[in-house]
Amino acid sequence: MRLIRCYAELSSTRQTVNEDKALLYEDWKECIWPLATSAFDNLNMDFFGVEKYFAAKTLISSRMFEIDEFHGFGMVPLADLFNHKTGAEDVHFTLSPSLSDSESEKLVNTDSDEQCDSDATGSRGQASILPVIKNSDNNDDLGASLTTNLDDSTLLEMILVKDVRSGLEVFNTYGTLSNAALLHRYGFTEANNPYDIVNIDLELVWQSSLVLNTKRYIRSRVALWKRLDVENVRQDTEYFEISSDGEPEMELLVLLYILSLPEEFYYLLDHITSMGEALSKADVENLPKECSLVFGTRAETRKDLLNGSVCDALLSIANLRESFYKSGSLQDDVDRLKTCCPVLERKKYHSLMLLISERNILQKLRLYAAAAGKAKPLLN
Repeated sequence: MRLIRCYAELSSTRQTVNEDKALLYEDWKECIWPLATSAFDNLNMDFFGVEKYFAAKTLISSRMFEIDEFHGFGMVPLADLFNHKTGAEDVHFTLSPSLSDSESEKLVNTDSDEQCDSDATGSRGQASILPVIKNSDNNDDLGASLTTNLDDSTLLEMILVKDVRSGLEVFNTYGTLSNAALLHRYGFTEANNPYDIVNIDLELVWQSSLVLNTKRYIRSRVALWKRLDVENVRQDTEYFEISSDGEPEMELLVLLYILSLPEEFYYLLDHITSMGEALSKADVENLPKECSLVFGTRAETRKDLLNGSVCDALLSIANLRESFYKSGSLQDDVDRLKTCCPVLERKKYHSLMLLISERNILQKLRLYAAAAGKAKPLLN
């Protein structure tokens, strides 16, 4: 957590770091501090403060990764021998195949509250079961007894995903994570990470819109956006993701489109959504195109939503987000990275990696908006 402090206020890790620190503090306050202050009289309390708890917690979590849907995140013996490589794992840890499909499904269902949100990763490639431990004193039954005493749900296999030539490094993967997530969870970044993102706060959308609109105007449009029941679009989010290729989420495009709607279409949508009834497909088709666009699917509406006003808003958001960086130009950051030692200056190196990645994505967002905005008229 301390590793990213110098850029925590700027990067997309800010919200996650603040939320995690609040949760960690609650854990310490409820579990650690009462135990340390009441159960033992001879403890050195310097070792049980909240900062020490943060350090211990982050150290352990930096060695954890997602195993599968049933186990969620955890520490696995031998797994830390392998370095991470995004989208190019050589080995994978998964449930033992001795579990039948029905047994595995039963185990997952009985612990549904602990499941990770992401999809489970199944067995792939040639299986290679972890070797049985044997005692040097010819006690060959030790491995068998350990296996017998363990429930199948506690056994994992290390699977070879693809052939690896002799002499090459063998990689594991911690998941398809952005550099912000890698830095936050594990303390490193990865060059040319295809899963990098930039988060755009809803508050930043407000700030960029205030140049042209009043607070009352923006508040009413955001309220309408939150009432919409649009397929594949969340209206409960407080931030929006810009992908590594500079493409904004559909949620952001819909919001910016509503912010640019002429009054007559805004009032029509406001009236429809205020009734609290879901619209049928036929109802949507009968609406003016300016209104029906916000109810379409991603494939149908993305291009049409990118009118001149929305493209201008995307450019404004990118420029405002870029203004948060106080380190000079993007080229200045690239030059600093070239002279930074990843071993002796790890904090600075990985912070610069994250910063450069975010600024590159913002530049791609500008190009995306500029290309989409060519020959696109303003809506109002």
